[in-house]
Amino acid sequence: MKLLKRFGILLALLIIILLSIGCIYQNSKSKKDVKNYHPVGSIYEIKNKKMHIYTGGNGDATVVFAAGWGTVNPYIDFYPLYDGVSKFAKFAVYDRFGYGYSDFTDEKRDVDSVVDEVHELLIKSEQRPPYILVGHSLASVETIRFAQKYKDEVKGIVLIDGGNPEMYASQKPATFIASFQRQLIKFGIARILYNTEGFADSVNSERNNLKLIPEELKEVDKISTLLRGSNRNIIDEMRMSQENAKKVCEGDKLGSIPLTIITAGSFEKQNSDWLESQKKLKEWSENSKQFVVENAQHYIHQYKPDIIIKEIEEIAKKMK
Repeated sequence: MKLLKRFGILLALLIIILLSIGCIYQNSKSKKDVKNYHPVGSIYEIKNKKMHIYTGGNGDATVVFAAGWGTVNPYIDFYPLYDGVSKFAKFAVYDRFGYGYSDFTDEKRDVDSVVDEVHELLIKSEQRPPYILVGHSLASVETIRFAQKYKDEVKGIVLIDGGNPEMYASQKPATFIASFQRQLIKFGIARILYNTEGFADSVNSERNNLKLIPEELKEVDKISTLLRGSNRNIIDEMRMSQENAKKVCEGDKLGSIPLTIITAGSFEKQNSDWLESQKKLKEWSENSKQFVVENAQHYIHQYKPDIIIKEIEEIAKKMK
């Protein structure tokens, strides 16, 4: 028993020492990463914090991109889309607080705060409605809420495998995985794993291994993840997801605002509840359609961006 107790103490000390070394390693490398991690767009002060937005293109409408939960760098994530969109419309890719090149915030990540921050950012950066909102995954909640609050400014919505608010409202948020990932990053374990063969591909498997992203941006994506992945703002978004979805469900439907629901054919393929909830999303608008993109996972824009661009352009043409 004494030997076992000593072994346990030594093992605990060894773990503490290794975690301490990992933390020092992560902090040292992070300082170097920060020096090379520069905003690609413009920064504006929103609620006494800095918020980032990347804009471009020409046209009468402005396409506003909202990244899915936990997608740390929206500028990189939407790379396959905004170049094509820029040929017929303006575009704006924003970083919520905690994402991309925006600051962290102490404000709760309730949906109204998020939407009001985005709206203020669009005004300060001199974006002009009409807006076509494009939301991926959980961003469907803030996208629909934006349309509820600023209905006259929104002329169309495209959801990229965006979840039905009614579905999110019925699910208890799971923050355990994100909290665990945060510890992997904090103690340098994730950084070490990134240096092992095949790890990056496994992390990005749902994003088509970033095949449509230039090599230099893949490196920035990795840096973004190691600097900001699963941070407190991101975890708080998930923690409040059910409450946020309930608030959206209590609001008005979208009326005649065009709503296009693009569903991934390979994501949760065996989950009939998810597919059924995607069909029911059509009920949110009197002018809606929903279709499935086969051979595409949750990040459809990393597999078949041309399909999404075409749907956005279709809404833009009807606005003229």
